[in-house]
Amino acid sequence: MSSLPKQLRKVTDKALLRQLEKGLQQVEKALDSAVSHTDPIAKVTARHLSSAGGKRVRPTLVLLTAQFGTQPVSDEIIDASVVVELTHLATLYHDDVMDNAPMRRGVPSAHEIWGNSVAILTGDLLFARASQVVSRLGERALSLQANTFERLCLGQLHETVGPQESDEPVAHYIQVLADKTGSLIAAAAELGIMFSGADQAYREPVREFGERIGVAFQLIDDVIDLQSDSATSGKTPGTDLLAGVPTLPTLYLLQDAATDEASAQLAARVASVDEGTLASVVAELAGHPATNRAYLEAKRWAESAVAALDPLPNTAAKQAMIAFAEAVVDRQN
Repeated sequence: MSSLPKQLRKVTDKALLRQLEKGLQQVEKALDSAVSHTDPIAKVTARHLSSAGGKRVRPTLVLLTAQFGTQPVSDEIIDASVVVELTHLATLYHDDVMDNAPMRRGVPSAHEIWGNSVAILTGDLLFARASQVVSRLGERALSLQANTFERLCLGQLHETVGPQESDEPVAHYIQVLADKTGSLIAAAAELGIMFSGADQAYREPVREFGERIGVAFQLIDDVIDLQSDSATSGKTPGTDLLAGVPTLPTLYLLQDAATDEASAQLAARVASVDEGTLASVVAELAGHPATNRAYLEAKRWAESAVAALDPLPNTAAKQAMIAFAEAVVDRQN
């Protein structure tokens, strides 16, 4: 049984928390049903990551924005919550293959157990099941899901191919984050408004909130990869650095390297980092102004997410969303 995401720990409204917990319990039951298959192979592979737990950030956001409506825990809201989590799970199966990630949610990645082909097909299967569930919600939801799926694919494609000659690297990177992470979080927020009987004028503010907080979440991940210790974050510092994955601190460092010799020398060490030099290079980059700039940029995105909520009534749900945004920037794992 998943608990509410830790980003809501500072929420003090007990009635709201009980409502969210009740809704999330229903989501868990519906999700378990959605990943159950009579096929002897699929019933094991499709449940692999959902059974391992997870933060359930996206379903919780559906439930949270649904609080602005008159039917905050309707059958449609539960279905919408399942759709976004199934979609998220499907992307994880695919991402782990592309990144050759050995672990996910504390368990071996699906491709480590069954191989790449089975992992990819299981991701496809979960996308198909998400489509089945969303079809019950009608054309509006189908359109939103299709557009979101397209952005997820384009984000991954652009990350894989990298910036083109006409692209500014930082802007390209931010757009990848908006597509790969922000789009699904934004869809979750929208779905909560769409199917709760809420004022549909709230869709755009929560969509903007979701996309911006998704970008902030990933930018803070870039900083955590350098500045937190493994005991706190549960991650090995410098994982992205060692894998050669571009992050905002490294992109800012390359900008600085054009005019600063010390930055240029550090950029060279980053480019040639290996397991033997990783710890020292991570420490250098963590203390470089580029990493602080990345943190400030993440904070700016979180603040802009909160600003997007201005048109919403000042309810407990709105305050919870603000607390969520603040927690994203303050987190250490």
